[in-house]
Amino acid sequence: MENKWPDNMQVAQVRMARPTDQIKIVENFYCEGLGLQKIGSFQGHAGYEGLMVGLPDSNYHLEFTQHEDGSPCPSPTKDNLLVFYLPNRKNIQEITQRLKAMGYETVPPENPYWEKSGVTIEDPDGWRIVLMNTSGI
Repeated sequence: MENKWPDNMQVAQVRMARPTDQIKIVENFYCEGLGLQKIGSFQGHAGYEGLMVGLPDSNYHLEFTQHEDGSPCPSPTKDNLLVFYLPNRKNIQEITQRLKAMGYETVPPENPYWEKSGVTIEDPDGWRIVLMNTSGI
């Protein structure tokens, strides 16, 4: 049986969400460092505050939430990755330099595949970002 998304099932947005205990630092990393745009936020929702960041004009984005009583996130493995495919190496160098100036150094990837054409950096919660110098799949 072939799995196929139904033609009549339209998706308006895709959101990846995870908790954090340091939402302001995470916002700084993803917006100021990585260069994503803050596209939304909320506070006071059943004790939660949240932040949505993404690429301009995209229908997919990241959400980070923090509860007033704490929002510990499970420790990620070294192979939990968010990969950005950037065909222009200069863009990768600019982002890497900006993050380095903020105190975020590159780290060796667990899977050596990512090292061939990419740079790996951990966000404040230890989740890894790969800036891959290819045009994607």
